[in-house]
Formats: sequence, structure tokens, C-alpha cells
Amino acid sequence: GELCIFDLDVAMVPPAGVAADLGHLERKCSVKGYVMPVGKNPIDYLEECLTGCHLVLIPAGVPRKPGMTRDDLFKTNAGIAKGIVEACAKFCPEAVLGMIVNPVNSVVPAMAELYKKKGLDPMKIIGITTLDVVRANKFVGEIAGKNPSYINVPVVGGHAGTTILPLFSQDKVAKTIEAEKIPALDSHVQDAGTDVVNAKGGKGSATLSMAYAGARFGRSVLAGLSGRRRVECAYCKSDITDLPYFAQKVVLGEGGIVKLLPLGELNEHETKRLEEAKTQLKGEIEAGLKYAETESLA
Repeated sequence: GELCIFDLDVAMVPPAGVAADLGHLERKCSVKGYVMPVGKNPIDYLEECLTGCHLVLIPAGVPRKPGMTRDDLFKTNAGIAKGIVEACAKFCPEAVLGMIVNPVNSVVPAMAELYKKKGLDPMKIIGITTLDVVRANKFVGEIAGKNPSYINVPVVGGHAGTTILPLFSQDKVAKTIEAEKIPALDSHVQDAGTDVVNAKGGKGSATLSMAYAGARFGRSVLAGLSGRRRVECAYCKSDITDLPYFAQKVVLGEGGIVKLLPLGELNEHETKRLEEAKTQLKGEIEAGLKYAETESLA
């Protein structure tokens, strides 16, 4: 195996250093770092890094700063994502792209539509929502006094605020929690990212738990590519609801997502929340589609 690390020359730790550090892990894998001067175009720098890649994880973009609207954030981060996605389209068009670029709800539709415009498969562009599942499992485990390793709460919808919809009724442990505790637990999962930002006192956001969730998703993609199918929740182009993009359980197999799984049975609370999530998500998807109308990949 081969792992390539890419970052800008303004990164706090140079990619060659990250590669040297990761290169000591006891895995049959070579690690190499690639760097690009800030302000340059990824397509001019990433040929060696991306050629032959099967999976590209893209944790990119700026974090949301105080006073910044979601719209400002989207315009900045969509531009950053587009540069990398454009390079992937040229050098590893068959690879699965795991997007960790906020706002995921808008960035994924934007990039998937640009892929489609280029004649590539939009299902290769996947929003990683695994952290919502990880948090839901952990919080249920805390309330129920159970090991979260044996809890699997599907989280559907999107990847921000009210669009995050944990389906507690579909897990054997979570469904034993008293109904009156569910709304607060639901909010706890939705607000978990903000809780970390506050706890870090403005000095960062969820990075370690996100790395864990990204690694979990990446392992499932690689297992699927090598013929061992895995099921994870992910945000992608979808026909499961009346919205064109949605997070639901997906089957990962050879080539990436091979099947979308239906939402299954929802209880009354979840049915009501689904409508709320869809209303919010609709506008965020539209922002992404609008972006893709005026842009195209090189």
C-alpha cells in the first residue's frame, strides 16, 4: 500500500514531517509527503501524489470564524474543494473521494454535479458523516451504561444542525432509552461539534474524533474496494427521499457505493424530525447546485 500526504506550505507541520511520523506505524505501507505553495493550483502539483489512488480523503477548507455566515464559508471552501476535486478528476478519476469540507451539505452536491458535468460518476463524491454516528453511539452508551462498540445508531439527513437525524429507534440499545430523554439526546448529537469548539475555547474544533471517524469510514471504503462489503452512513447523491442528496446507510463495495439502503421504519418523533431536517437541507443542497451551474472542472 501507499499513503500520500498533501498540504500547503503554510501548514503548521510540513507534509513531509507528517509522512515521516506516519511512516513508523507497523503497516505494510509506504508514506510520502507532497507540498504546494499557497495560492497555486492543485492540478499543477498533484499528478504524482494522486496517480493510482483508490481513496482520497479531503479534510480541507477554513473553519467557520466568528461573524462568518454559512454562505461566506461555503464560497471560500467550495473554491478550495474544487481545486482538489479537479486534480482528482484528472489524475485518479476512478477513486472514491471522501469529503470532509464544511459545509458538507452544500459542498458535496456542488462537487458531485461538477463531476457529473465532466462525464464522471457523481457517486464517487461522498460526504463523510461518520462522526455523527460515532457520537450517537457514544452518547447512547453513556446513558444506557453499555459499550458503544455494540451500538449502531443510523444517522440520516445531512451533516449540520437540525439536518442531523439519529434514528435511535433502529438500535437495540438506543430504543430502550425512555422516550422523554430522546429529544435532549437528539440535540446532544446535533450540537456536539459546537460543544467541542466551546470546550477548546476558540482554539480549534473536533479534530481527533473527526480523524477517528474519517479513519473508520476510510477502512470501510478500502474493505469494500477489496471485495469485503461494508455498511456505513454517508451523504451522497440519493433517490431515497425526494431530495437529490441525502445521508443514509450505504453499502460500500467494489468501486465505492454499490447500493443505498432505505431509511426503514421511523417512529413518531423521527418522522416529525425528518420533515424538519429535509426543509433545512433543501436550501443547503440548492446552494451547492447553484454553485455547480456557474463552475466547471478544468
